[in-house]
Amino acid sequence: MSLFCIVIRELEEIESMASSKKVITREEWERKLNDVKIRKEDMNKLVMNFLVTEGYVDAAEKFRMESGTEPDIDLATITDRMAVKKAVQCGNVEDAIEKVNDLNPEILDTNPQLFFHLQQQRLIELIRNGKVDEALEFAQEELAPRGEENQSFLEELEKTVALLAFEDFSNCPVGELLDISQRLKTASEVNAAILTSQSHEKDPKLPSLLKMLIWAQNQLDDKAAYPRINDLSTARLEDPAV
Repeated sequence: MSLFCIVIRELEEIESMASSKKVITREEWERKLNDVKIRKEDMNKLVMNFLVTEGYVDAAEKFRMESGTEPDIDLATITDRMAVKKAVQCGNVEDAIEKVNDLNPEILDTNPQLFFHLQQQRLIELIRNGKVDEALEFAQEELAPRGEENQSFLEELEKTVALLAFEDFSNCPVGELLDISQRLKTASEVNAAILTSQSHEKDPKLPSLLKMLIWAQNQLDDKAAYPRINDLSTARLEDPAV
C-alpha cells in the first residue's frame, strides 16, 4: 500500500530533523504517492484474498475471469464454507455441525473450544425456542462433562444456563447471548476454523493493511501536518490544517 509506505518514510525523515512540526502540501504528498509503484497483480491478489476469505464466491469467480487472478483455494469450497456459516447464523447448529463434519471431521475433533461453542449455541437456541426441559437435559448430558474438564467452559455454561432463570430476557444480565451478535460470533469462529484447515488465512489481508495505515497516520499526526485520509470508504485526501 503506497500511502502506508510514504507515511512510514516520512516518519523516518522527520525523526532525523528538528522537533518542529513539518508541513507537507497536497502537491508534495501526491508527488510522493505517484513515485511509489505498486504492481496491479499485487492489488488484484489483495482483492481476491478478501473475496475468498469473506466468502463472496460469485464475486470471486467474476473477478477471476475479469482480472486473470487465480484464487489460492478451490472456489467450490467457499460455497460449502458459506453454507456452514449461514446455518449457524440462522440458528441451525445441528445442521452446521453435520456440514462441518462432511467437509473435514478433524476440524471439530481437533478443536474442542470450537465444538463447545457450537454446542453452547445449540443450547442457546433451545432456550430461545422455550424448550426448557430439552435445554436442561442437553446441558447436563452434552456440556456439563466438558465443563468439568475445562474451567472456562464451565463458566460459559453457567452463564448460558442462567438464561433459564428469567422469563423476560430483556432484564437478564446475560441476555446478550440471545442477540444475533452471538450467532455471528460463533459463525465467524467456525468460518476461521474451516479456513485454517484449508491452509488459508482466517482473516483477509486488506483490513489489516488499513489498520496499519490508520496506525501510521496516527504516528505521523504528532510530527507533521499533511493530507490525511479520514474516511477509508472514499480514501479522499483532506488538506492539512495549518
